[in-house]
Amino acid sequence: MFHLFSKLLTFKNYYLRTMKSIVLLGAGNVATHLCKAIHNSSDFKIIQVYNRNEKSLIFFPSTLHKTSLLTEIKEADIYIITVPDDAIVTFSERLLFKGKLVVHTSGSVAMKTLSNKNRKGVFYPLQSFSKNSEVDFSVIPICIEADNDFDLDLLKQLGDSISKNVLAVSSEKREKIHLSAVIVNNFVNYLYQVANDLMQEQSLSFDLLKPLIMETANKIKHLSPAKAQTGPAKRNDKKTIEKQLNLLKESPYKDIYQDLTNSILNKYNNH
Repeated sequence: MFHLFSKLLTFKNYYLRTMKSIVLLGAGNVATHLCKAIHNSSDFKIIQVYNRNEKSLIFFPSTLHKTSLLTEIKEADIYIITVPDDAIVTFSERLLFKGKLVVHTSGSVAMKTLSNKNRKGVFYPLQSFSKNSEVDFSVIPICIEADNDFDLDLLKQLGDSISKNVLAVSSEKREKIHLSAVIVNNFVNYLYQVANDLMQEQSLSFDLLKPLIMETANKIKHLSPAKAQTGPAKRNDKKTIEKQLNLLKESPYKDIYQDLTNSILNKYNNH
């Protein structure tokens, strides 16, 4: 039994040291940036990109094999699904091969919902990706999950090859991470749009607010959100709140201001 375990451990160590092949399944923003990041890895190589729409494949290097046919998908060590969240489960069922490691990159889709035809995993980069905006993958947290330790080690190695922050996270915790990410990214960005609209109503530039935005973001590097919080609601400054609500009395954004103000008041002034 000891010799068998030793052989398995030797095989595992050897396998993890050899170059591993990857097929990207999808050609959106996540796949585009993953392709760039993995290109510099000495342990992993993307050998193919699949996408149903051939036009999206032109954004990938000409040296890569590209296909729009499921029947042409190559043999690989890891298959990374990067299609939209609501298509992941159905797409995993449509894959023609079996017994391979298939992972998705979503923050909100549970690993167990992937097809049982293949080994399951998650490789979730905690970042917002835009096609024409460069990112430094080395600082992006990558949340991984797998059905077994062998595949988890493989995903850990892949993560370590492009990022300094890789952590194993369950589907339940990852869903909470994604929820928090939506709040700090999508919701905050929408509030930027609200502020932009209010500035434009007075023929003012949103650029005036950018130093404040940057200072607020920088504070979070060394302060907790609670300690960084300022403003009339934090101070319980009811006169300023009433004045600003009056400024918004004809605005579609009045309810947003009121709801957020009430939430801050309840958080800091009802103790």
